[in-house]
Amino acid sequence: MQKAHEAYSATATVTKPPRQLEASLLLKAASQLQDIHDSWSGDTEALASVLHYNRRLWTVFVGAVAEKDNPLPVEIRNNVASLGVFIFKHSLALQEDPAPEKLLPLISINKEVAAGLHSAAA
Repeated sequence: MQKAHEAYSATATVTKPPRQLEASLLLKAASQLQDIHDSWSGDTEALASVLHYNRRLWTVFVGAVAEKDNPLPVEIRNNVASLGVFIFKHSLALQEDPAPEKLLPLISINKEVAAGLHSAAA
């Protein structure tokens, strides 16, 4: 996880301001989840791939807010960690019992957090 966080941090400083990059990645994941939802075929391999990408993204977020030197207020850090736990549990439940409507909470969370990051960056 440390290597993923380091790679994420390095990429963030080179390409975009960190909040914009985070928002873009969340929107990319939301778009992929939405595509699976909209063209639902029961393809568990495609679903697993998209859920894996989303979980990896949230693993980085949760890892970042868990660091002692993270400058975010504790309340925000706790909220991000709680969302991450929900994402992880919901994703696993979705893989065990796939259904297109179960993608909607993940899509919504990613879009809402991305919107918050965009407004924070502005």
